[in-house]
Amino acid sequence: MSKKPWGGRFSAGTAASVEEFTASHQFDRELYKHDIAGSRAHAKMLARQGLISDDERDAILAGLAAIEAAIEDGSFEFKDELEDIHMHIERALAEKIGPAGAKLHTARSRNDQVALDLRLYLREESGRIIELITELQKAFVKLARRYLGTIMPGYTHLQRAQPLLLSHHLLAYYEMFGRDRQRMEDCLKRINVMPLGAAALAGTGLPIDREFVARELGFPAVTANSMDTVGDRDFAVEFTAVAALAQIHLSRLAEELVLWSTEEFSFVTLADSHCTGSSIMPQKKNPDIPELIRGKSGRVVGNLMSLLTLLKGLPLTYNRDLQEDKEPVFDTVRTLASCLAIGAEMLDNLEFNTDRLAGAAGSGGFMTATDLADYLVTKDMPFREAHAVVGKVVAYCIEQNKDLPGLSLEELRQFAGVIDRDVFALLSVEGSVESRRSIGGTSSIRVEEALARAEKELGMA
Repeated sequence: MSKKPWGGRFSAGTAASVEEFTASHQFDRELYKHDIAGSRAHAKMLARQGLISDDERDAILAGLAAIEAAIEDGSFEFKDELEDIHMHIERALAEKIGPAGAKLHTARSRNDQVALDLRLYLREESGRIIELITELQKAFVKLARRYLGTIMPGYTHLQRAQPLLLSHHLLAYYEMFGRDRQRMEDCLKRINVMPLGAAALAGTGLPIDREFVARELGFPAVTANSMDTVGDRDFAVEFTAVAALAQIHLSRLAEELVLWSTEEFSFVTLADSHCTGSSIMPQKKNPDIPELIRGKSGRVVGNLMSLLTLLKGLPLTYNRDLQEDKEPVFDTVRTLASCLAIGAEMLDNLEFNTDRLAGAAGSGGFMTATDLADYLVTKDMPFREAHAVVGKVVAYCIEQNKDLPGLSLEELRQFAGVIDRDVFALLSVEGSVESRRSIGGTSSIRVEEALARAEKELGMA
C-alpha cells in the first residue's frame, strides 16, 4: 500500500480488478500539459510563501520539465496502479528528484487539481473553437460575396415560399454561427476562474496565495467557495451545451448540402476532393462529409446528456462520479473542432449552380403571391382580405395553367379592381426580391449592407 497516496489508512492492497476499473489515465493523460502548468505555478507559490525552499522549487520545475518531455516523446510509462495523470506525474517527480517531489502536493488536493486542469484545458480549447467558428463564418461571407446577385427559392416546410438572394441565405448561417461564437466567448468567462487552493473541499490552513497562482496561470479571478469549487462542473456542461448547439447548426447546414447536391435539386456541386464514391456503383458521388457532420451531432448531444445525468444526483462536494466528466468533454472538443474545420474546407471548395437556382426561383410555385397581397394592402385593402383575394387568384392560375406574372391586367382586375399596371414589377422574382427592403430583408441593398458589416466584423474589409 506504500505506492498509494492514501495507503496509510488501509491494511490490504487494492485488487487488480479495482485498479483497472478505477484507472482514468487512459483518457485523462490528455491533461498532462495543463497538470504540469498548474504544478509549476503551485511550486512557485509554495516557495514564495516559504512552504518549500527555492532549491526545492527549482528541482521541482526541472523535474516537471523532464517529465513533460518524456510524455511528449513517448518514453513515459503509464500504469493502472497510479490511477490518473496527476498521480503519474507526482510519482515520477518523487522518483526523479527525491523528497522535494513529495512536497509539491502541499496545500492542494486532486479535487482542486483536476478542476484546475479541466479549466485550463477548456480555456485553451474554447479559444481554438472560437477561431474555427470564425473561419467558418469567413467561408460563408466569401461565398456570399462571390454569389451576390444570385436569386434562389426560399423555403418553408421544404416547399418553395418566396424568392431571395443566395447571399441572404448564406448570411443566415453567418448570423447563426455568430451567436455560437458569442456563446462560446461568454462561456469562456466562467471557465476562466482559478480553482486551485480549494484543496479537498474546505480550503487549507497553510498560508497559500491563490491570487499569485491565478496571475501565474493567467486567470482574472479565483473561485469564491471551496465546496462549490471542487464539486462544480457547470463550466463543462455549459461548454458542452454551447458546443451541442453549434453542432446542431452544422447539422442543419449539412442537411441542406445533402439535399441541394442531389440531382433532384442540383443547386450545389460539392468538390470531388470532399466527396467519396461507392464500392459497387461506379457512377456515385456521395456527400459523405456533410452526412458525417450531420451524424456526429448525435455524439455531441449525447455528451451533453451524459454530463447532465452525471451531475443530477451528486451531493456536495467531490464524488468519484466526476471522473466520468472528461471523456464526454474531450470527445465534444474533438468532434466539434473537426466538423468546423472540414465544414469550412468544404464551403471553400463547392460551386453553386446559379442557372439551376434562378430557374427554380422562377419556375412557378406562385412565390410572388405574398407580394401581390402586399400590393393590395398599399391600395388600402385589409391584409386578411388581400390574402383571400390572392388565394383566389392562385386557384385561377392553377385552373388556367398559368403563373402570376403570366396573367394579364384584365385577369387580375377580375379579383380586385384596384390593381394597376405597376403590379407587374412586383410579380417578377427580381421585383419581389428588391421590394424586401426592411431591415434584415433580402433586397440587394440590405444584403450588401449585411455583407459589408460581416466583412468588417471579421476583419475582411
